[in-house]
Amino acid sequence: MIYEKDLVEALHLITVVPSPTGKLPIEGSDTCRPGLQLTGYWDYFAYERPQLFGKVEMAYLNTLDEETLNARLNTFFNFKLPCVIVCRDLPIPLPMLECARKRGIPIYRTAVNTVQLEMDIINYLNSALAPMRTIHGVLVDVYGVGLLITGNSGVGKSESALELVKRGHRLVADDVVEVRRLSETRLTGTAPENIRHLMEIRGIGIIDVYTMYGVASVIKSKSIDLVVHMELWQEGHSYDRLGLGSQSTTILGVQVPYLLLPIHPGRNIAIVLEVAARNLRLKQMGYSAAEELFKRQQAMQSSHEEENL
Repeated sequence: MIYEKDLVEALHLITVVPSPTGKLPIEGSDTCRPGLQLTGYWDYFAYERPQLFGKVEMAYLNTLDEETLNARLNTFFNFKLPCVIVCRDLPIPLPMLECARKRGIPIYRTAVNTVQLEMDIINYLNSALAPMRTIHGVLVDVYGVGLLITGNSGVGKSESALELVKRGHRLVADDVVEVRRLSETRLTGTAPENIRHLMEIRGIGIIDVYTMYGVASVIKSKSIDLVVHMELWQEGHSYDRLGLGSQSTTILGVQVPYLLLPIHPGRNIAIVLEVAARNLRLKQMGYSAAEELFKRQQAMQSSHEEENL
């Protein structure tokens, strides 16, 4: 379900006939250009999709006599259409407006051409209808890598994110991250509207990162490329020291690289997080420092074995 005001705002539409309920029964991101249906062929009509009228559709309607036009539009609007969008600021025939008002089907207009609108609405609906879950954590853009920092309350997530912002990186969300699955391999995170750009620092309270550090310190959304879980250092716990193995966690069915980061006094977490982001980029480009060390050790061992022969 899509709210009318969100669709109009996102696509810069002009409301000609409003929705009676303020809601649009849209459940997928596909659209329909009903050129074939306007000729009288109604089989396989994807009426459940947003209906886009461009230059071709409107030009065809203008060729019809009044009786045929009314008959086609009556049949068209008898379907449970979610909405109709007329592109290129084209004039809308009066019979179309009357049918829409009679059956409570919203009509919108835009100056954008049909192809561009189709791409825009698909992108918007993919995001708006994507599966979503809320995660307690902090999301920061570090060198173009989306770091989702998780951990128990009081472990230092917000303080580490604030230090990253001071070092020139960008905050996406603090405390609550809305995670959406845009595809089988891609997650994005945003902040809820009511706490966007805000951060809670224990002992100080709520601060506005946008106001304090400027527009370059925040970003509205970011892909989630690495999950970093912070926990207090536990004596006797075995932590990864070489990085030869690769761990991952699953969020909304998508596997994301995972890093367990132990915290203890005196450790500069912001620098460690920067290194984690750079290291992920290197691994994505095919280079692993741990594997390089392993290769060097193998080469050294082989050299010693040859000397002993």
